[in-house]
This record gives sequence, structure tokens and C-alpha cells, in this order.
Amino acid sequence: MSTTVPSSGPAAPASAGAPDTHEAVADSVYASDTPARRGPLRTASWGADPYANALRTGRGPLFLRRSDGWLLPLDVERWCSDAGSADLSALHRCEGPVLDIGCGPGRLVAELASLGHRALGIDVSEAAVARTRGLGGAALLRSVFDPLPGEGRWGTLLLLDGNIGIGGDPAALLDRAADLLGAGGLLIAETAPVDLDERVRVRLDDGRGGPDGRTAPVAAGDEVAEPFLWARIGTPALLRHARTGGWRTADQWGAEGRTFVSLRRPERERSARTSSQSAESANSAPVISSQLPR
Repeated sequence: MSTTVPSSGPAAPASAGAPDTHEAVADSVYASDTPARRGPLRTASWGADPYANALRTGRGPLFLRRSDGWLLPLDVERWCSDAGSADLSALHRCEGPVLDIGCGPGRLVAELASLGHRALGIDVSEAAVARTRGLGGAALLRSVFDPLPGEGRWGTLLLLDGNIGIGGDPAALLDRAADLLGAGGLLIAETAPVDLDERVRVRLDDGRGGPDGRTAPVAAGDEVAEPFLWARIGTPALLRHARTGGWRTADQWGAEGRTFVSLRRPERERSARTSSQSAESANSAPVISSQLPR
């Protein structure tokens, strides 16, 4: 999972002619990521404890906590395991190069690579990106709302494990997804298994702290897990948002108690914002040389 923290700088310019090998891809991904991390300390809710600790250990407990004390359990153990049959039900529907938005610890990126897909994960958590790379997957430390490689050329976008809630505004996230996909591209989203459409302000909580979810005072120089906006949305509500944005429903299904929707990109011009970002993205194509859409 991931939230919407913009990077503190543009993607690094990349040299031309990166060879089409996994090692070259990995090296260039890491090199391109460094400049965007320079500068003042950022608040990065998913990059700070307790989320980073949970990913490093591979287990919870971990929750999203609302200010009134409501808790949503997060399935860290499943995220840190191999892709399961429900995941595969989504991954087998992927077309072309795949961008996993909020890739977390990387099980989906790694599985896509094993299935022969060109795949890139993005996440705002350093621990998530490091774990994805440790599995042999390609990943960048980016928000979905940052400039990204291959804008307007991705074949499939993934928003699984609750990531349709990124930013607390599903309509805005769908609009951004349309800018990232190529013509006729596919968005695969996991929805809440009940019919709801809610926006909440939450913070991460490991279940051991006080009402604000912190386990200990924050040391000087640490990143702070600040409250952030999140959305929870079921299939009927997502389809309503999608129709409003011009998306076409491709499929709906369930697996192992989880629910999924696939949507076809609206037939419209990309935004001026994305058109200008595409020029930047073209300059950084070697960042993901074998994974980038062609």
C-alpha cells in the first residue's frame, strides 16, 4: 500500500542505451531514484514506523486508525508472502507492461516477472521499495501523482490491497490512472467486499501505542507518520465513479473473499499535465529499460 507523498525533486536524467538485462534495469532504477530523495525531510506516512517495521519483519499487527478509535486491520503477512490464488486471478488478466501502484513488499511485481510480464512497482515507502528490489523486482520510490516513466503507455495498472483508497479521492485516482494508461489500457482494482463509499483521515498504528498510534516519542530527524486521507470503496461505488469518468467495465469477480473489478481506459485525450510529463518520462526511459512500455 502507498499514499500520495510527492517526491522532493524530478526524476534523474538517464543515459541512453541501457542494455536490456535485469541487472542493468536494477542498477538504473536505483541510480535514478537517489536524486528525488535529496533535500529537506519529508513527512511520509507509509515510509515511517510502524509500516516500515512491519515490512522489515514481515508481520503485523498493523492497522489504519481513525481519530475516533476505529481500526482497519492490514494483512501484512499476506502482503509479505508469495502471490496467492486471489492475486493470480488478477495477474492472469494483465495485458502488456504492468505498473503496480503502491507495490508494498513486492509480491505482485515478482510474480508478474515470473509470468513474463514487464513490470514496475512504485511506492512511497523506502522499506517497500527495498523489499521489492530484494525479490528481484523493479521498483521506484514514487507516488502515483509524481512524474513516472512510460506515462500514457502502460498496458495495465494494478490497484490491489486497498490501494484504490490512495489519496482519499477515487475519482482523482481514476483520472490519474487514465493518464498513465495507453489507449485501451486496463485498470485492475481490488474493492471492499461490502457496498460502501467513504473518505476517512487515518494514521498507521501497530496496536501497541496510545490513541494516536505512536509507540514511542519521535526522535529528532525521524520521519513522522502523520494522519492522511484514505478511501474505502466497494464495487458498486467504484463502478459509479468509473462511469462518470468514462471508464468501461471489463470484468468483475471474487476470489478467496476478495473482490475485484477491471476497467477499460476512457477514450479521451490525456491531460496537458501528463503530456508535459511524458517528455520528462521519455528522458528517463532507461530507468526501466526492459520494463517500460514500448
